[in-house]
Parts: sequence; C-alpha cells; structure tokens
Amino acid sequence: MANRIQNMRRRSSRVRRSLKARANGRPRLSVFRSGKHIYAQIIDDVNGHTLAAASSLDKSFKGTSGGDKKAAGAVGRLIAQRGMEAGVGEVVFDRGGYIFHGRVKALADAAREGGLQF
Repeated sequence: MANRIQNMRRRSSRVRRSLKARANGRPRLSVFRSGKHIYAQIIDDVNGHTLAAASSLDKSFKGTSGGDKKAAGAVGRLIAQRGMEAGVGEVVFDRGGYIFHGRVKALADAAREGGLQF
C-alpha cells in the first residue's frame, strides 16, 4: 500500500514540475479522483489562491452517482462555467498522477467544450 501511494506522489510531482515549467503565469486546473467522487479546482499558484472549484458533491448533483464519466463531464462543464465567471480563459491541466483516460479525460473534454483552453 505504501509503495502505491509513493508511486502516485512521484508521478504527481513529475506532472506538476513539467506544468510549472510551461505555465507562463496561467492558473492550474487540478483534478482529484476518488472512488466515489471527482473534484476539480482552478488554482493560481503565483498567489496561492483557489479561483474556482467544482465537485460531484455540489448540491446540483444531489441524488446522482459521482463516480462515473457522466458525472465527471458535468463537473468539467461546471468548472469551466465557474472559471469563465472568475475571468479565467486559459489554464494548464494538472491530471495529478492519474492516467489521462476515463473520468479524467471526460472532465477535461467537458471543460474544453465549456470554453476553457489548455
């Protein structure tokens, strides 16, 4: 178990290191995926503030499953809408240590459709 967590942290730091090298002052769209839910945040790393956040635990998702691709797409559309309201148009996508497929890809595709560019 400890090995799996260490590997995840290593992958996550590797992804974040490459993002910071090419960010050019753009905020970071960070994704966290658990077994039951998915979370997304737009983070300004320069000031250390969260500009917008969305998750499958929001009140608008009451009574629906949060652990499938449909919910991830809805969270992606919601984070894009909240990001545009906060004045963010371009972000860098931080997939954490997760592989870019399934729920993570569904969230990213929906955020792109919602107007975020990355």
